[in-house]
Amino acid sequence: MTRLPTSPLPMLFPDLPTDARVWVFTADRTLDPAAQDQLLGTMQRFVESWASHGRAVPGDATLLHDHFLVVAAHLQGGVSGCGIDSMTHAVEEAGQSLGVAWLDGLHVVYRDDKDVVQALPRAAFRQQVREGIVTAETRVFITTLDTLRELREEGLERPAHATWHARVFHLAHPA
Repeated sequence: MTRLPTSPLPMLFPDLPTDARVWVFTADRTLDPAAQDQLLGTMQRFVESWASHGRAVPGDATLLHDHFLVVAAHLQGGVSGCGIDSMTHAVEEAGQSLGVAWLDGLHVVYRDDKDVVQALPRAAFRQQVREGIVTAETRVFITTLDTLRELREEGLERPAHATWHARVFHLAHPA
């Protein structure tokens, strides 16, 4: 498990195929190196024993941008709901042991004009759009990826005008 800060990420999870499933969890704060090491150690132990209906789940986990825990897995026929639940519980427990809360999908995560990762509820993000603080060029993070292919080819971070944020928050494409 490694920390990879850049995008796109063609070498991410080299032992998994491009159609591997991914889950992205967003920490409520920047994770310092000690917290990152502890989280990755916990997730490594989980992944080594991860099973879905008695079958070992080939998977891995990493941290991106000091905020995002990415878990990837590939199992013929898919990981069962119980297998996904066990992974989610492992992530929640790892976060609790570090005092980290995982943000829900109603938050928008973006990079501000000082290059700092921020997370806001959608209403607050919409207000920043109205005030011109957030623009079509603002870098946003896509945490709803499904496949490793998309993560490898496009990364998590993209300009808002190239994402669903443009449509939902009425961000015009720059001229």
